[in-house]
Amino acid sequence: MQVLDFEKSVAELESKIEELRHLTDNSTVNIADEVTRLQDKVQKQLRGIYGKLTPSQIVQVARHPQRPHALAYIKQLVTDFTPLAGDRVFAEDHAIVGGLGRIGGRACVIFGQERGHDTESRLFHNFGMAKPEGYRKAQRLMELAARFSLPVITLVDTSGAFPGIDAEARGQAQAIARSIEVCLSINVPLIPVVIGEGGSGGAIAIAAGDRILMMEHAIYSVISPEGCASILWRSRDAAPEAAAALHLTARDLHELGVIDAIIPEPLGGAHRHPEKAIEAVGEAIVQSLASLSDLDGATLLERRHAKFLGMGQRGLS
Repeated sequence: MQVLDFEKSVAELESKIEELRHLTDNSTVNIADEVTRLQDKVQKQLRGIYGKLTPSQIVQVARHPQRPHALAYIKQLVTDFTPLAGDRVFAEDHAIVGGLGRIGGRACVIFGQERGHDTESRLFHNFGMAKPEGYRKAQRLMELAARFSLPVITLVDTSGAFPGIDAEARGQAQAIARSIEVCLSINVPLIPVVIGEGGSGGAIAIAAGDRILMMEHAIYSVISPEGCASILWRSRDAAPEAAAALHLTARDLHELGVIDAIIPEPLGGAHRHPEKAIEAVGEAIVQSLASLSDLDGATLLERRHAKFLGMGQRGLS
């Protein structure tokens, strides 16, 4: 597992634990007792570290390469999954994956941004950065859900929409704007979950929903800290200051009313216990679906519009 710079003391303890576990039974050291003592120490250090993460450190956790991505959530949470592909206009975009399935026994449409887990899959999924055809596929899936009265679950995890010239030539800005418009116009429950990095218009394009959930150590911002630092401080070295100024953490965004609920992560972040993290997200989705199931389409739209029109009226306490 990749060790973040502020986790080095924990990594050293975990390394000692592994060394002890490889000792022979003839060792004079009471291995079991020593391992237990060190494990307790690891837990204590993790609680101390993760209890006071800075915004810049949370950015590192949100981007951790071992953090579970969209396909991992779909595999663990969704039954009877049928993948759907293509935008019916240009091509299939592998940065956005999704289809039909059941969560908690309830039929739904689920899709999200997939970043990949190794070099090959990251290139295949374009690091989760969708092109116009990806957002048009998202629109198609949302409109399909509305046609058959199915709720929509979106998994937000991207540094932003793909900025290449080919994407711009095919109407990237229009595709994102149209995707936001569809989010705000479908008359079925729409539950976005920010599971990692929610960056810029590439994230909001699939996140303008009824109940926005966000994982404890995820981030959600109009621009990356590095991009903000380059513009305002004229140096990427100011990224930690930019991260604090952007209020991109789940706690800040909950206070601002941008998101509706924070999903707690296992101690040490989702990358340490992916299955537990995904399970917590599944429970939050099921609860959110239940809270929205009795609302008719007109009420959903009215509340959704009021929600986004009212953003920006609350300040940090």
